[in-house]
Amino acid sequence: MESPTETTAHLEEGLCERFHSAVELVGRRWTGAILYLLLTEGTQRFSDLERGIPGISDRLLSERLKELEAEAIIERCVIPATPVRVEYRLTEKGRALGPSIDAIGEWARAWLPEPEAPTET
Repeated sequence: MESPTETTAHLEEGLCERFHSAVELVGRRWTGAILYLLLTEGTQRFSDLERGIPGISDRLLSERLKELEAEAIIERCVIPATPVRVEYRLTEKGRALGPSIDAIGEWARAWLPEPEAPTET
């Protein structure tokens, strides 16, 4: 069996930095939920995303969408109708995250406890 130093010696130059950047990007609070919704539900309006992610604030959703757009993971599409509609959808780069998001979901189902059901008052 290889030691950790032997294993890291086989890594591509700069991979650790790129891996860290990727984890930081998709690991930001609420980003995984946004990506999951766009992967499973397809194109979404801001209000759809807001409804689909209980607890997210308008400000934070807007901030995360701008970050993902700046990284070319999602695209913002303005539909010139009355009233104007704005929709968000994954780019090819964003859709390529699908297997990774699926793997995290499988890991969560296998290793994390079921959330407790809210109690009625």
